[in-house]
Amino acid sequence: MIVEKEIYDRIKGKKGELDSLRPFPKAVLEKMKEQFAIELAYNSNAIEGNSLTLKETRLVIEEGITIKGKPLREHFEAINHDKAFDFLEGLVNRKTKITENVIKEIHKIIVSGIDDKYAGKYRDVNVRILGAIKSPPRFEKVPGEMAAFLKEFNENPKKFNDVELAAFIHYRLVEIHPFIDGNGRTARLLMNLFLMSYGYPITMVLKVDRKKYYDRLKKADQGDMKPFFDFMARNIERSLDLYLDAFQKGSGYVSLREASKGSPYSQEYLSLLARRGKIEASKIGRNWFIKKEALERYIKNKKK
Repeated sequence: MIVEKEIYDRIKGKKGELDSLRPFPKAVLEKMKEQFAIELAYNSNAIEGNSLTLKETRLVIEEGITIKGKPLREHFEAINHDKAFDFLEGLVNRKTKITENVIKEIHKIIVSGIDDKYAGKYRDVNVRILGAIKSPPRFEKVPGEMAAFLKEFNENPKKFNDVELAAFIHYRLVEIHPFIDGNGRTARLLMNLFLMSYGYPITMVLKVDRKKYYDRLKKADQGDMKPFFDFMARNIERSLDLYLDAFQKGSGYVSLREASKGSPYSQEYLSLLARRGKIEASKIGRNWFIKKEALERYIKNKKK
């Protein structure tokens, strides 16, 4: 196992807990999906340099409003991402397998109206990623690399668990960089397609974690996959926490500052534990939150 066992065990426990609450109330589920889809579009685009705020992204997607002073391309990126997510939901409902055509279609939607010439088509030029320690394969090798990637994903010779396989899908697509543009967005959506097909909630990489995200990708390029796999596992756990909070009655998060009151740990130490994945905390925006019962469980286990 590559993902830290403590994190993975928590994820499986929370996934089982979430599954036990099915079927979810339809109104609450639709609201959650709507909210997560917009946040996913905002964060995924922001990581790539889109300057629309979360509020502006919502206005563009839900109201069709043009934001003064913002490039037309950024509006297309928001709208296209929302359309791509709808496409993903359709694939999940039809239990469609991940294929090259599915990946190309996701990419085609992502860059529609932005780069129609290359929408859904593998690159026919060599590219170099700024700041990367290694270059993607030459364009002639892309079809073969993609075929090998899907074969490895489907056969799973390394015996990745589901969380690791989601992270692998994401990393390998970014590593191959099959398209001229839109690879990161496509990879994050493809990862979500896999996770959603296995009953996991929508998972996103937050804009505030952009530096950490690229740092973990760079470490993976250097041959150390663990930091990236652990990073994605914590994002998956965060989404599970938010879904559980929405569907469970009487549950709720408190800030680490509030949680530290009456506990043997300071806010700073709890923050350290959260960043290292040692406690069941969730990052919402720039701040960490935790459920009191999760902290009590951690304290009890430490005493043992």
